Amino acid sequence: MEILDLKKLTKFYPDKIGREMLTDKPEMRVALMCLEPGQELKPHKAPMRLMMYCVEGKGTFTVGDEDYVADEKTCIMCDPMVQHGFKADKNSRLVVMAIVTPVD
Repeated sequence: MEILDLKKLTKFYPDKIGREMLTDKPEMRVALMCLEPGQELKPHKAPMRLMMYCVEGKGTFTVGDEDYVADEKTCIMCDPMVQHGFKADKNSRLVVMAIVTPVD
């Protein structure tokens, strides 16, 4: 068993997105991404299933051609090879836990 204290793992940087790989196993990868207001993870595609969980703050999440405004305790699911990304609102830090699993 492993217990992760997200409060201690949350790290922000003024010039880049804070990224912490929480687990990296063949069946599941989990990353914690911390964005200062206005920072963005540009939309991209990946060959895995993805769940983006908004841990803290507020931002705009892109999935395919749609944008969704989401705040704390919101999950956004994304199918493989669908464009996805997110941006912290101008007035809010954003912490996102990204969970990816392989496609069978």
